[in-house]
Amino acid sequence: MKRFLILFLFPLTVSCQTTDPVIKAKINAVENSLAPSIIYGDTVPQLNIEKRMSETGIKGLSIAVIKNYKIEWAKGYGWANVNEKRKVTTGTRFQAASISKSINSMGILKLFEMRKLDPEADINNYLSSWKFPYDSVSKSKKISVYNLLSHTAGLDIHGFPGYKKKDTLPSLKQILDGKKPANTKTVRSLFEPGKKFKYSGGGTTISQMILTDITKSNYADWMQKNVLQPLGMTNSSYQQPPTTPANLATGYYQDGKPVIGNYHIYPEQAAAGLWTTPTDLAKYIIECQLALEGKSKKVLSQAMMKKRMTPYIDSAAALGVFIENREGNRWFNHNGGNEAFLCTSYGSMQGGNGVVIMINGENFSVINELLNSVAIVYDWKGFYNPTFKKMITFPKDSLQQYIGSYKIMNDTLTISFCGEELCIQQNGQPPVGYKIIFTDNNSFSIAEVPNAIFSPVRNDAGKITGLQLKQGGGTLQVPRIE
Repeated sequence: MKRFLILFLFPLTVSCQTTDPVIKAKINAVENSLAPSIIYGDTVPQLNIEKRMSETGIKGLSIAVIKNYKIEWAKGYGWANVNEKRKVTTGTRFQAASISKSINSMGILKLFEMRKLDPEADINNYLSSWKFPYDSVSKSKKISVYNLLSHTAGLDIHGFPGYKKKDTLPSLKQILDGKKPANTKTVRSLFEPGKKFKYSGGGTTISQMILTDITKSNYADWMQKNVLQPLGMTNSSYQQPPTTPANLATGYYQDGKPVIGNYHIYPEQAAAGLWTTPTDLAKYIIECQLALEGKSKKVLSQAMMKKRMTPYIDSAAALGVFIENREGNRWFNHNGGNEAFLCTSYGSMQGGNGVVIMINGENFSVINELLNSVAIVYDWKGFYNPTFKKMITFPKDSLQQYIGSYKIMNDTLTISFCGEELCIQQNGQPPVGYKIIFTDNNSFSIAEVPNAIFSPVRNDAGKITGLQLKQGGGTLQVPRIE
């Protein structure tokens, strides 16, 4: 579970790629129209990107906006590396994390178009250096490449934590078998394939093994030649560890500290190993859009691209992308999250619109708010539909019962008064804290992390002995420690 909030202030610098006054006006509007999805009160706030980055501790951010099948503008904000005083530019590479899976799917499906793979056949037909160990859980059903790409193979291992630079890196076989020095468990069946959706980075890693076994090539080299270069993604690489570190962003935690060694290494290249920029990912999105309309086929044919964009078994999960219907307009999307790197990508399936946002931090709220802003400025229907919540106020003596410290994982949350209201801090930062918002009589949240809902846990005498945190579909008990 990620740390939910810490403030860290820093001076902001920007790098932009346009001098067109009309586009600059749009950029200014986007920068000053960040909008949260949950509104406390009746008025939609228009937030400034510099202020929000400072408030949420994001060191660097990069964005590219697509209009009419072209990159209309791209811009970098903040720092790629604070200590080196190296600014984010449009050429700064970030970790694409799980967006790597989208580009991987282009390579895997390219093998089908090269007549080297049947995507509906048993994956063991193409695995030579390792075989998937079917057992009774799979109920004699075989896993296909389509299953791997759509997360319908019934496999475990959601994602990967990566490795520090000093760590010994495991082989792909060791990762799949969960053997040291791998830091994740075996990739095995949880239920029979083809039944339902279950997100699995482990399944994507099997597809990486399939590609290397079929092509007898290094994964990063083959993807560079057959996918990245044809797409024009000249500032991208699956190489792990990266061999060109000069323009790489450093990952930063929400307490302001950098990742040890600047970033983690991901031998699970297909699932999480792509280093790239929003500009390069925008080129990928545009090629997908043009291929869908039969206007380009740099990597995949129109027929294959249409298949790739069609949900497979699940209603939203297609082959390497997720499909969303927003007021009659269909979009393909993938998000990503590695150690201290987060990102999102959207491309429309009609009209040639899209956006890619990448940060070297841990707080996704600014990505969502900036996505909302782009949708507002460019009039994308179905993106920004905020939820309005009324705030409930309590007298100060009623709030006194919440005062104290609580243990959340390895961190401490402290609730105290800030004027007549309650504020919450994590590990003593920020010094003032964030205001607690009550939306009903028995739960509260904070505006900066609206999807984190806290409820008090009481003993038989009615005293608060802890908190219950619901966030991202999970529930965590947060005991009171003083």
